[in-house]
Amino acid sequence: MPEKPPYLRIADVLRQRIADQEWTAGDRLPSRAQIAEECGVGENVVRRAQELLISQGVLEGRAGSGTYVAEPRRRVRVVRSSAREQPGGSPFRADMHALGKQGHWESRTEAKVPAPAEIAARLGIAEGDLCVRTAYEFLADGRPVQLSTSWEPYELTAGTLVVLPEGGPHAGVGVVERMAEIGITVSHAVEQPEPRHATAEEASLLGVQKGALVTHIRRTYYSDQGRPVETADIVIPAALCEVVYEIPVGRG
Repeated sequence: MPEKPPYLRIADVLRQRIADQEWTAGDRLPSRAQIAEECGVGENVVRRAQELLISQGVLEGRAGSGTYVAEPRRRVRVVRSSAREQPGGSPFRADMHALGKQGHWESRTEAKVPAPAEIAARLGIAEGDLCVRTAYEFLADGRPVQLSTSWEPYELTAGTLVVLPEGGPHAGVGVVERMAEIGITVSHAVEQPEPRHATAEEASLLGVQKGALVTHIRRTYYSDQGRPVETADIVIPAALCEVVYEIPVGRG
């Protein structure tokens, strides 16, 4: 069996010392130089080990102060399922309520934004075609737990009451209900999840360490005619949330 990289070995050592209660929640760890000397490795190895444990929620970094053992916290469960699209309701709010938390979101919409190449390909439009872009921050008890950036072809909703996802008489009801208002039946969604590291902007918005692990989900809604009507990039921090897929099973 291949030997573990040094930073993973040091991460295991630090994790075990916390499990053995050598350090407990709120304790400040010794300096990287001290840990490096004790473990016979370089400071960069300790830094990578600590960054890994920070991304996993075991440690937390405090600017200008050092690295501390994080307070234990319950990860928020984020359930993904097309079956959870309920008229007039929000699955996110329902999930937060089940955990005893208050869920809501903040949004910012821009109309007539030219589609970048990747978004255009996902929506089946030409690069540069106009879109309505909405950036969301989902919060649990006021704390950000999920980001999402949604894109809709502008020509699809232009001149209708649903052109703004979070404005007008149908604000906040979701893609499926809004599209139904203009005669478009959304039949299914496709999601592609993958792990990656948070960008500096994402880390700042989510309150996690730069480079922390996140689940990035590319989601696209399709009409019953097979046309993409909305696509979104959803970013969920691994240390704060667990992503669960609920799969409806029908009788054959």
